[in-house]
Formats: sequence, C-alpha cells, structure tokens
Amino acid sequence: MTIWPPKSEDLRRPAYKSLADALVRAVDAGELRNGERLPTHRNLAYELGLSVQTVSRAYDELIRRGVIAGEVGRGTFVRTGRSDTKTPFVPDSQNEKFIDFSILMPVFETMHITEMQRALGRLATDLPSSTVSAFRPSTALKKYTPAASKWLARCGLGPSTQGLLLTNGNTSAMTIALMTVASSGDLIVTEELGHHTLKALSRYLGLRIQGLETDQEGIVPAAFAAICVKSQVKGIYLMPSGLNPRAAMMSAKRRADLVEVARRHDVMIIENDAWGPLQTGRPDPIAAIAPERTFYFTSLTKCIMPGLRLGFLSMPEAFESAASNRHLVTNWMATPLMAEIGCRWIEDGTAEQLLNWQMKALGKRNALAADILADIPFLSSENGMHIWLPAPGTWTEEAFVAYARLNGVAIAPGSAFAMSETARNQGVRICLGAETVQTLERGLTIISRLARSNPEPALLTL
Repeated sequence: MTIWPPKSEDLRRPAYKSLADALVRAVDAGELRNGERLPTHRNLAYELGLSVQTVSRAYDELIRRGVIAGEVGRGTFVRTGRSDTKTPFVPDSQNEKFIDFSILMPVFETMHITEMQRALGRLATDLPSSTVSAFRPSTALKKYTPAASKWLARCGLGPSTQGLLLTNGNTSAMTIALMTVASSGDLIVTEELGHHTLKALSRYLGLRIQGLETDQEGIVPAAFAAICVKSQVKGIYLMPSGLNPRAAMMSAKRRADLVEVARRHDVMIIENDAWGPLQTGRPDPIAAIAPERTFYFTSLTKCIMPGLRLGFLSMPEAFESAASNRHLVTNWMATPLMAEIGCRWIEDGTAEQLLNWQMKALGKRNALAADILADIPFLSSENGMHIWLPAPGTWTEEAFVAYARLNGVAIAPGSAFAMSETARNQGVRICLGAETVQTLERGLTIISRLARSNPEPALLTL
C-alpha cells in the first residue's frame, strides 16, 4: 500500500494541511525522494478532486517547512531525503496508546501543581503592576536580572560583565543565539547526533549544518580542527553535559581542547545547558572557560517544572545589542508573569527545593533503569532524563523502535537526531521522566525483554 498520492477520502479537514502531512509521511517513508518532481498544482487538484487553491496552500505549507522547493520554469521538487519536520516524540494524537518514553521532560507530580497554585495565590494579593502593564522589555524585565544572575551562578557561571537576556525557554534562546552568531549561508557544526530541532531551525535560517565525529565524551577535537581547516566555520553548537542523545558528559579537558580549536580558528560557541545544575558532577560550563566567544543558555523548564517557560541567555557583552534586537523581532520579550514566578522562586529558595527534588527523582529512575536493563549495555549520565540504548544484538534501530511500539512502548529512534545521512551510532533514546514509576518499570521491562531477544533477519524488515 502506497502513501503517495493519498486517496481523496483519506484527507481530513483542513484538506490543505492533511495533504501536506501526507506528503511528509511519504518523504519519511522513502516513497518520495530528494529531487523528485511533484505534480503541478492543477494536475494534483484534478486527481484528488480538490481545488487548485487547496493544493497551492498545501505546497506553500510544505515550502515553509522546508520539505519541498519550487523552481521557476521547472516545477516543484522534494527538497530533502527525509523531512525536517520529523520529531523523535509521539504526536499528541497518538501518545495515549503508548507508554511514552519518546519525549524528554522532567518528572512531574501533583506537588508541582500545588506549588504553582501557591505561587499564583500569592500573586493574587501582591502582583506588581509592571508584570501586566510594562510593554518595553528593558522596563519589564530589568528587575529580574539579579535572580537570573543568581541562577546562572548556580549553573557554574561566576559574576561577570556578560550580556544577559531573559527568554521564553531554551528554544527561544537557541534561536536568538544562532541568529546572532551566523548569517544565511554560514556553516554551523555540531555532534553527529544532535538536537532534534537544530537541523530544521538551521534550514529555516538559511544556515548550513554539519555533524562531526563523536566519541564517549562528545565531539572529537581533531574532527573539529579538521573541518575548520577545510571550511570557514562560523559556530559550533554543543550539548556537553549529558543532554545530547547519547548522554555524553564532556570532561573538563575535552571542553578546554574544543575551546582551544575555537579560539585558533575564531569560531563562536553555542552551549546548550538546558538541564542546568541537575547533574552534580559535571565540569564548569564552557562559557566559564571562554566567555569571550560563548553563547550559553539554560532554563527552569527542564530542571524545575515543564510549564515554567523561562530561560536565560548569556553572551559576550559585545553581542548583547545584536542579540536583543533579534529577540525583539522574534519574541519581543520573555513573558513577565513567568519571569515573576521563576525569579521569586530563585530568590526565596523554592527553585532550589524543586531542583533537589528533581535530582532525587531522576536519580531513582536511573537506578531503576540500571537494575532492569542489568547486563544490557547502555549510556547514561548522572540524574539524566534519558538513556541511550545502542541497537542491541541483531536488531536494527528501525525494527527495534517498531517492535517496541507493537508492544505498547514509544521510544525515539537515533535517526531523528542525525545531522547527516551518514551519521553512525544506531540506537534509541529512552526518556525516563514522562511516566509514573510503575509505568516506567513496566515499559523498561518490555524494552529489556526485546533487547535480550535476537530476532531472525527476516523479522527485521517490519
């Protein structure tokens, strides 16, 4: 049964979006390949019984996503071998069917709701007028700078004259950093298995992205140096403290080695430290070693509470004005209400209490995973939110993900994090935070059973 073209009766409302989604699925399944020419708007509309306007709107949506491209006088073509819209996690419409190990999030329990209710109750009686009335970012957010600096110090960044922006979480900070460091056409390098949104975001910004060879600590310095000699590299994007898919923790020496290469070739560094101080044994951030060239960001979302969308972006002071301008045109400013709650919690110790709770909860879950998986090789980091399981035995990555889903468990395939088609290290990311302890244990037991089986090659074609 083919996916493309879809049957008209299978399209849902709005039809343009359903048609666009069908093409994305066909690209991901390999039915439509890079460079393949698509039907004209009029021919596809006639074939599916749709209006030309509906097909045109679907094609416009796919161009916006970066999945297809139109060439004047030639037609419309598939732009990539796989779509950039592929995510490692199960969509909301499907996740109720699975034990969901596919999405990366902290442990969340009723006590978090209680804590937020308490905070909102206090705000009902002493809400600062500026939280709801201020419209200029400098006016609305300046008072939160001391608390933000305090949290950055907790993450390992000492007092400095660095520029600082409050953002609506890590994604916003990541976007601003990329826009400030590089311009359209510039090359950004990163781990061969990297942040799942980085590839798509780079394409939307017109940036070139390339994954580099990694080992158990992350990017190999020699690989970084080699590409700097071969090409002009504008920035290197790093997740040095366990956040990367393979849960690699970069040593202090490795961080220093990469900084040395960056300084030698004048490469800017973007450091994603979304988990913040969650892991106690980690070295100081790269931003503490090379503050003159590092854009560092973290947030309260991953280590404190999922719905607390408040991030902190630190950068060299010389770039603060440029970063602020890019923040204005993409976000205007961080939401003052989130900043008020988050910074109150930093000042009154609530954030520290929630952080310590999260560390203990994730520590127990990592211990449970180690106990259930026992002699099965996997990679993890202290208090990490996920583990990396290399494709076990005779399993292929694709087959292991598929059979896990058949058994009711959703996990993230390594291919979702690949920065190039040649990325190595087949495996799966298994997230530990989204489910209850009971469901986590049941799901990990299923994963363990599958990993210990060695299916015949014929079964791996599923």
